[in-house]
Parts: sequence; structure tokens; C-alpha cells
Amino acid sequence: MTGYAVDIAAVREAAGRLNGLAHLTPVITCKAIDRLAGRQLFFKCENLQKVGAFKFRGACNFVMKLPEERASKGLVTHSSGNHAQAVALAAQMRGVDAHLIMPRNAIPVKRRAVESYGGRIIECAPTLEDREATAEKVLAETGGTFIHPYNHPDIIAGQGTAALELFGQVSGLRAIVAPVGGGGLISGTCITVKSFDPNCKVFAGEPSGADDAARSKSAGKLIPQSGPDTIADGLLTSLGEMTWPIIRDHVERVFTVTDEQIIDTMRLFWERTKLLIEASAAVAVAAVLSEEFRAQGGLERVGVILSGGNVNLDNLPW
Repeated sequence: MTGYAVDIAAVREAAGRLNGLAHLTPVITCKAIDRLAGRQLFFKCENLQKVGAFKFRGACNFVMKLPEERASKGLVTHSSGNHAQAVALAAQMRGVDAHLIMPRNAIPVKRRAVESYGGRIIECAPTLEDREATAEKVLAETGGTFIHPYNHPDIIAGQGTAALELFGQVSGLRAIVAPVGGGGLISGTCITVKSFDPNCKVFAGEPSGADDAARSKSAGKLIPQSGPDTIADGLLTSLGEMTWPIIRDHVERVFTVTDEQIIDTMRLFWERTKLLIEASAAVAVAAVLSEEFRAQGGLERVGVILSGGNVNLDNLPW
């Protein structure tokens, strides 16, 4: 696992940095869902992480590692929600300002959370181009430091700590599945998994309406996201230049699922486990429950990372 933006030493350092700041999230099981999957599943509950998503791991690692002279000038990022919440809370914990560029159509619960953590919200059009342009303007105004949502070594290393914990909580895992958007979580997971057990497989779940990872894997080259259309609002972004090589080399396969599968799985999970997960987290569960994944042999014990639980309760998809 050399030649990438992150190695296992960076993940371990991140884990030490997060100790006492991030939650050690629990792992749960559900026999009803095991029966549907045809194997034992172990769900790593990042929906119970601070800010309700794994994103806090990477953001906190980045913010706490930042030199004081840079941190004191504030932090800037763009995000539809979970990363913005994570940066706002990490900045609050560090005692510095956070300027968050959020699209106008961001889910209200995520916007309210950012505000509750003391972050300054700057609205933009719901396009990557306008996000980036607005961020550049705010950076010029503040002299702050930009925190990329996924394409940075400290972010990837922080996200890899979820899998690091999972290995300490569950033995004998033959595979780990996580959703993929920009690739911070899945690439950090790959670094951890392949360093612990090269024979343990890593799979990704992705919405069919935002399938740049699946298309990139199939083509063997990075294909940017274009016109994503999915209920999984946390998985709309393109893979990054740092995340793609890790995904290319170490993700076994990307399973795509429809919005109908995502919604059905989200409801199933709520009903069976009594735990709230958002659509992006349901993508990984839907992938494991798909006929294509059920056909995978030799995977009796599978870890699934539940990426988040921030849902607009005023507009449930069913």
C-alpha cells in the first residue's frame, strides 16, 4: 500500500488524534437482514458519529492537525451538508471560524445543524462550478484554509479510522462494503483493510444515477461525474485525484443500486433495526442485499459502514 496519498501510518496517527474527540461508534447486527443477505452482516454505525456522519472523522483530523497560524484565519469548505456540519463542529472545538458554502437546495436538517455549530453559511447555486467559485471568493476574503470534502490526505486518513475501529470490534471479516461518492471513505477503508488483511475484499455501493465510480472502474480511467440524479444527496460528487488510484487498485467491484432500491432498503433498515440511516448509507446496505452481491461466494462475514443518519424528517421518500 505504497505510492498513494495515504498509508496505514497516517490512519493510525489520525486515530490517535481523534481519540476522545470522535465517538467510537458501535457495531450492530440484525438477523432479519442477515437472512435477506444470505450471510452475517456487521453494521458500523457512523450514523451515530458526531454530526451524524463519518465525515466528522476526516474533518476533525484535518482541523486538529492544522498549524495554529493557519487555523486562526478560519476554515472554508463547500458541502451539501454532512462535511459542512463536520467542519463547523471541528472548527468550534478548535475555537476558530468556519465558512461553509452550501447549495440552496441543501437538506434543511443539515443546514440547521451547521448553524447550531456556529458555522457561517454562504449560499450558492447547486452546481460544483458555483460551489468552487464561491469558495475561491471566500478564501480570498478571509485568507482561510480550504478543507476539501474528500480529496486530501488528512481527510482520507481520518475516514479510514472507521474501518480501523471495525477490525478491532469484529474478527474474521471477509469483506467490507461502504458507499462511494467522492471516495474519501472507501479509499480510507481500502488503505486500512488491505494493510490489515490483503485477502479481505472491499466493495463499494453507488447510486445508478451517479455512477462515475462504476464507470471509471469499468473503463480503467477516471471518468468525471456528469448530471448526477439520485436521492442519495451525499453521493453526488466526482471521485478525486487522490481517491481514484486507491479505488482503482483495491476496490473489488462497485455495485450500483437504483433509487427505488435505496428507498426500500432505507425503510427496511429503519423498521428492522430501529436505527435511522440516510439514503447515502442505505446505498451500501442495498448493494449487499442485491442479487449481484448475494452471488458473491466465500463472504460469510461482511462489514457494512453506515455512512450517516441525517434525514429530512419533513420529507421522507415513502
